[in-house]
Amino acid sequence: MFKSALPVFWILLLTAAASRPSPAQSLVLDLPLPSQPAEISQRIGITDVTIKYHRPLVNDRKIWGGLVPYGAVWRAGANENTTITFSDPVLIEGKPLDKGTYGLHMIPTADEWTIIFSKNSTSWGSFTYDQKEDALRVSVKPSAAEMHNALTYDFDQLKPDSAIVLLEWEKLAVPFKVSVDVHDLVQASLKRQLRNLSQYTWMSWDDAASYLVKEKVDLDEALTYANKSIENEDRYENEMTKSTILTALDRKEEAAVAQKKALSLANPLQVHTFARQLQAEKRTDEAFAIFRENAKKHPDEWFVHVGLARVYSAQGKFDDAAKEMKLAQDKAPDVQKAYLATLESKLETKQDINP
Repeated sequence: MFKSALPVFWILLLTAAASRPSPAQSLVLDLPLPSQPAEISQRIGITDVTIKYHRPLVNDRKIWGGLVPYGAVWRAGANENTTITFSDPVLIEGKPLDKGTYGLHMIPTADEWTIIFSKNSTSWGSFTYDQKEDALRVSVKPSAAEMHNALTYDFDQLKPDSAIVLLEWEKLAVPFKVSVDVHDLVQASLKRQLRNLSQYTWMSWDDAASYLVKEKVDLDEALTYANKSIENEDRYENEMTKSTILTALDRKEEAAVAQKKALSLANPLQVHTFARQLQAEKRTDEAFAIFRENAKKHPDEWFVHVGLARVYSAQGKFDDAAKEMKLAQDKAPDVQKAYLATLESKLETKQDINP
């Protein structure tokens, strides 16, 4: 009478509890598990990859071909499904897989493993695995590894557009490559982001333009973004970005106009920093002309004397350069004085301070 009055759910729980393998586990309470849960994530470009799994221990057991039999579907962890989530579409070993959460299963053999991404990610282990629910299968080669008592997932060989996912347990490592089309994803993301509140700031459009020109992707779109930034607020930063894009498009006269406009909007430190950038690009004559002009317009700024010191140093006029560096030290903030003193010492020993 008592048992028949119980809800079916509780009858099933009591039945399962009667046959459970360990008294330390509970089907209804939160208690420590022999195979503790873990989670690891990695961002590739702007795509997040997250693995959730439970970590069984070796505990002196034979793992491969023993606890984990060859030729059978294995849950790639312990307890419920090991899952892997992709925030965007990816390629697994070069094969496409849509974004989403998948049950991660594996079929091990001595020399080749099958990695399975199942559309069912909510089952317990692999006991109800159904091949009809496969989203993707790939084959990979295992390799020897250092001892891992606890099953571990990791991300290795990180690149801007890919990473290797590694399962490591006992003395074996099983890798599979995840790659993403970063440029396409970022471009699509930028279009979405620039429809929200960020469209009303110059910086967001300039950041988008700067990314595209740096990556050499869709320069026409980059120029559109730079112009949008300038429409919001005309500044040194976005005019210089525009000049960089126009140079990349081989529109040199327009690039020079944008650069001139940028410098007209720049503060003295921005002008000095740009001249240093030109030096790094081996455009020495242009850099020195800017150092001189900046010093003429802003003689009270400490860093313009550093610029003149670089000009004199390049000309072999080390005494004049040392005098300018001394003037710079007298006006510079304390945090800069030690560095400037080092440069002055080099000049006093007739050493060129330019790159």
